[in-house]
Amino acid sequence: MRITYERVAGMDVHKKTVVVTRMRVTEEQRVEWETRTFGTTTPELLQLYDWLQEWGCSHVALESTGDYWKPVYNLLEEEFEVWVVNAQHVKRVPGRKTDATDSEWLAELLLHGLLKASFIPPKPQRALRELTRYRTRLIEERSRTVNRVQKLLEGANIKLASVVTDMQGVSARAMLAEIAAGNTDAEALADLARGRLRNKLAELEKALTGRVEAQHRFLLSQQLEHIDFLDEQVAEIEAEIERRLGMMGKPLEASPGAGAEAAPPPAEGTPTRWQAAVDLVDTMPGINRQAAQIILAEIGIDMAQFPTDGHLSRWAGVAPGNNESGGKRYSGRTTKGNRTLKRILVQCAYAAIRTKDSFFKARYQRLVARRGKKRAIMAIAHSMLIAIWHMLSTGEVYRDLGVEYYNQRNKEAKVAYHTRQLEKLTGATVQIALGGATT
Repeated sequence: MRITYERVAGMDVHKKTVVVTRMRVTEEQRVEWETRTFGTTTPELLQLYDWLQEWGCSHVALESTGDYWKPVYNLLEEEFEVWVVNAQHVKRVPGRKTDATDSEWLAELLLHGLLKASFIPPKPQRALRELTRYRTRLIEERSRTVNRVQKLLEGANIKLASVVTDMQGVSARAMLAEIAAGNTDAEALADLARGRLRNKLAELEKALTGRVEAQHRFLLSQQLEHIDFLDEQVAEIEAEIERRLGMMGKPLEASPGAGAEAAPPPAEGTPTRWQAAVDLVDTMPGINRQAAQIILAEIGIDMAQFPTDGHLSRWAGVAPGNNESGGKRYSGRTTKGNRTLKRILVQCAYAAIRTKDSFFKARYQRLVARRGKKRAIMAIAHSMLIAIWHMLSTGEVYRDLGVEYYNQRNKEAKVAYHTRQLEKLTGATVQIALGGATT
């Protein structure tokens, strides 16, 4: 079998140990290999680093689960070409699996160029990923705490959620603070309403009449403080995300046209490539700045790493599955893919289909009747990711096709179909001139 790389290493990574096989091709075209086990602390990984350099290894393949590959990757990525491979793609024959044989198998496959590396973004993007993912966890925790507040109020016979839409709005928050402070006067609490909520003073007074006891007040004050703390944490992380976006990448420079002079240096305050990419993705319906940051933290801004929009969709897990045998197509279930990216795309898809006069709304209405809500939403998420790939590849802002896109796409066929339906209903012959009179 043809040899692609002459000096490689394969690693089976675990929590406490790393089993490594280094392999090289000698001048006599013979393959030599050696296997050793190292610990996963930094001093032991530095010994692994030196051990690989002894043979001049150029490529390293890792097989790991969870996050155990990260310490090894962090120390080796600057010197070696490190590939993190999918364990499903390199399965050995059942019954002959050990850590040592796994590392040998990885090294042998890499030697012959039979492995495919997973997409691992560069360090700045990985840091941005950690920040955006942690911000998502804090927002989720805040939502859970708000739900706990509502559950606590139900136990105290307070039905505020039945009248107020936003339990963390200005009016509701003022009422909750007074309840936690010991105020039980329903009329005084209802008088804290602001804006249009004052039209519901009578309903509020009934909803705020309850049986609030000491434990309710104590727990409510603790939960309100926890919500305030989470709000502060989210604000600080958002500021750090914006700061890092301002540091990542050089400022965008205008591309000179044919025969034009070189573009002048960018003015102060010109957004970086990452900031400009966030603004670009933010132009799509259903996506706000926060969602754009999450999407770009997962996929990056260089679409060269995904040859086509199909590669990106498949990697994200929003493309239909490919399962066909004997000329028959079986389940088209989507793959697992990137869970963080898939989740935010689905959330954005729900927002996009509620945008008036948008292409995504029209597409959803066409699909939902025959495919169901979940499949239709996944199709919208798929379409949005395809559009994002093209936007980042070309630098063009999103241009919506409009709600009438499908009606105008093949007007003659639609007219012919409805004409046949009208003839079946009336029994008459119908002739329609497009753009003219009807006879």
